[in-house]
Amino acid sequence: MSREAILSAIRRGLRRGPLPPDQAAMLRGRIAAHPRHLIPARSRLPRAEQVALFVRNVEKEFGTVARLPDPSAVPGAIAEYLARQNLPPALVAAPHPDIAALPWADHPLLQVEHRAAREGDAVSLQHAFAGIAETGTLMFPSARERPTTLNLLPETEIVLLRASRIVGAYEEAWDLLRAENRDGRTGGFMPRNVMLVTGPSRSADIEQTLELGAHGPRRLHVLLVEDDPSARA
Repeated sequence: MSREAILSAIRRGLRRGPLPPDQAAMLRGRIAAHPRHLIPARSRLPRAEQVALFVRNVEKEFGTVARLPDPSAVPGAIAEYLARQNLPPALVAAPHPDIAALPWADHPLLQVEHRAAREGDAVSLQHAFAGIAETGTLMFPSARERPTTLNLLPETEIVLLRASRIVGAYEEAWDLLRAENRDGRTGGFMPRNVMLVTGPSRSADIEQTLELGAHGPRRLHVLLVEDDPSARA
């Protein structure tokens, strides 16, 4: 069914015809301009402090962060983290070019499969599109190279994030996504969904007792690659 056929069916269901020209113009203007909400002052910081705020907020929300000097340190950091958590050296990783290019051969004991997660996978390695300092949130637009199941099924999620992709506020993360959409780097269209993840999954619905891993990973570990000299303390 075409887009116009879908919209026509919705109009019939609402018993409404096409929008009047003034309302249509107002709607097009809003879509084009992307008006912003208020941006919290806590995110208006120099770069190094912005990155430090991101790290503090991740840890505040029960996540952990390892700051790495360059991508070559990622496989070793993963091996160390899995050993610390008493987990087997096996993981399913996003089929993203940044992850495929890591020097996995330097750590032959790591068993890495580049695919979407399936039931029974214990550890995932996901690629973050951006980090948001004001709340310590990670942004994951859905894409072939960034399967959504990696964020949901394994009990332990490891995330690769570049410091240069940390922004202060949510509006700036959406700006980044729209800019890459306009440049054609996301395929010329916005993704079908965008996940915003703040810490591991948790719930206090039952007797107000906090339970980690209620609806997703019980551990969230961020590997922060220091690729932005201005962001270093």
